[in-house]
Amino acid sequence: MRRDLEHVASYGATASGGVARTSFTDADRRVRAWLADRCEEAGLRLRTDAVGNVFMRLEAPGAPPDTPPVWAGSHLDSVPEGGRFDGALGSLAALEVVRRLAEERVQLRRPVEAVVFADEEGSYHHLLGSTALVRGFSADELAALRGRDGTRLVDALQAMGFDAQAATRVKLSPGDVHAYVELHIEQGAVLESAGATIGVVTAIVGIGSGWLEFRGRQDHAGTTPMALRRDALRGAGDLVARLPEVARSVSADAVATCGIVHVEPGAANVVPALVRLSLDFRDPDRGRLLSLEDAVVAAAHAAAERHALEVTYTRESIIDPVPLDPTMQELVATAAAERGLPALHLPSGAGHDAQNIARLAPTGMIFVPSVGGRSHSPAEATRWEDVEAGANVLLATVHALATG
Repeated sequence: MRRDLEHVASYGATASGGVARTSFTDADRRVRAWLADRCEEAGLRLRTDAVGNVFMRLEAPGAPPDTPPVWAGSHLDSVPEGGRFDGALGSLAALEVVRRLAEERVQLRRPVEAVVFADEEGSYHHLLGSTALVRGFSADELAALRGRDGTRLVDALQAMGFDAQAATRVKLSPGDVHAYVELHIEQGAVLESAGATIGVVTAIVGIGSGWLEFRGRQDHAGTTPMALRRDALRGAGDLVARLPEVARSVSADAVATCGIVHVEPGAANVVPALVRLSLDFRDPDRGRLLSLEDAVVAAAHAAAERHALEVTYTRESIIDPVPLDPTMQELVATAAAERGLPALHLPSGAGHDAQNIARLAPTGMIFVPSVGGRSHSPAEATRWEDVEAGANVLLATVHALATG
């Protein structure tokens, strides 16, 4: 598994030591080909649906053909200049678990599938692949989605050889999956600070996203006095500077981030007329999450008024906070205890595909420590002994689910 993780980090490797592997790019295409080769070597059946989710299946001889499978997995796409473990750990550990069950000829009562979800990091849509499985997308919704680089999702899917029309028909129903478990790095410092090796995840934070658009007036940068300007970027910057106090006004757990800024016309000597800001906001409570959205939008309107601008907000998505299944938590905790691994129950402040799949099947998550709490950065690291420990807990949990 270490060899696989180190090799996969070469797909989309950056000069800083990080990874840039957006879904449906050349780096993604190459890692998918590598996965196909690994499945062929291991005798696993590989299937890719029309939105790009990958399923690597180990059959359960003797089980009825419609027996719901046990799933384990994560994602292989990354944020720009991301780390080597985010998503990749859970995906490749799931692959190794399925290979290990096959090598040991374990008598399974249910099929097991290692699943790699498409575009978890939301270049086109937050948790794209798992959202397609759980709630589905209409053809119009898919046609409207664009990536960070402006590429249309339907064009990206077709370039990969996927049928964009069929992507509207990948939705599953509750009961189609027996259970799901995901191994992931914590992406925070709680486990490391507590001296725990295994995190038993109790719940996953709610996530909202959208776009704010500030409109002003395009003018000459040299001849327009400061007091007469309607500078869209000044209004947008005013909002961004106030986000910490806006989040604190809602709850101690609330966070809000603007990570993408588009400025038009985008010339050094022109007062900006239009600014589009991405908005990511999170809270563990749904009511507070919606209040946070309202508070940010209100702050945007106040900033626009101060700078004589117009502002509009378009919600992209709201993903509800999700408590994880108590029985799955118990399975993970038992697997850790049987191996003498110190464990800690904790919520996840990051979003994961698990929060979508929890609407389809009993779902659990396993965390392992992130060194220094660093993630979404080339500095992201997890000790190899913790990687091994987490993978063994994943193996034990999947084994129990597939044989019990």
